[in-house]
Amino acid sequence: MRVFVTGAGGHIASAVIPELLRGGHQVVGLARSESSAAAVRALGAEVRRGDLADLDGLRAAADDADAVVHLAFDHAAMAAGDMAGAAATDLTVVRTFGEALAGTGKALLGVGMGHGDGNEHLGAAYGANPRQATGRLLADLAEQGVRTVLVGIPPVVHSARDRGGFLPTLIRIARATGVSGYAGDGANRWSAVHTLDLARLYRLALEKAPAGAELHAAAEEGIAVREIAEVIGRRLGVPVESVPEDRRAGHFGFFAAFMSLDVPVRSGRTRESLGWEPQEPGVVADLAGRHYFAEE
Repeated sequence: MRVFVTGAGGHIASAVIPELLRGGHQVVGLARSESSAAAVRALGAEVRRGDLADLDGLRAAADDADAVVHLAFDHAAMAAGDMAGAAATDLTVVRTFGEALAGTGKALLGVGMGHGDGNEHLGAAYGANPRQATGRLLADLAEQGVRTVLVGIPPVVHSARDRGGFLPTLIRIARATGVSGYAGDGANRWSAVHTLDLARLYRLALEKAPAGAELHAAAEEGIAVREIAEVIGRRLGVPVESVPEDRRAGHFGFFAAFMSLDVPVRSGRTRESLGWEPQEPGVVADLAGRHYFAEE
């Protein structure tokens, strides 16, 4: 298949693109800067210059492809505290792809929040996330002749490729404040997946998932945030402490909104339906490596 990948210069795409190429697919990557374009070319993919605001360009790219893997997201807006705005942009982009692909049977893989697979706690957490609207749109598009696949990516996607995710963010905060912190008792859990395992899931989803599929890409159901903070504290030689609620915004900045997140995710149905079996190290083992703690 000829696959158009957005966010092609990013962390997840850096593994997804090589995985698709090894699977015999052609890849065209969207790059908004020359440095991103160079990175995409180095992976072996074709480059299409543009960004999420160029809706006409996105339509044309989708028309020219057999499938779209949409990985881009406005992380700058999210980091500035405008998660709703970033989610709205994402919804517009997915709607644009849906309009271009309607009636074609082509695949559209999007990131979003689903219905929680019958889990009341998870469903409530998903319902509070602005990105759930994307999941609802993908479900609607599956009824309009688009082979949509919703991929629920865990909060923690980790590997040596990870430069801006949850783990490096916590490490930077611990270095800056001298404390490896967590919220409350730190028992809340973050699900996780290694970047390479996630890339394999994307290839399998592209090749095998039916229209309307909702996939959960968790290799680890849930790691207690305090456990992660303790590993970071040991590695940096700083104390590990619960940060009181009235100090969290000052301590964690924009990341305070994520510190109480508790979304353990089971991926048994995804593994069974696609034959996906994670093979890479888990979070704690990955934090034992040097790559997360090398000074930039």
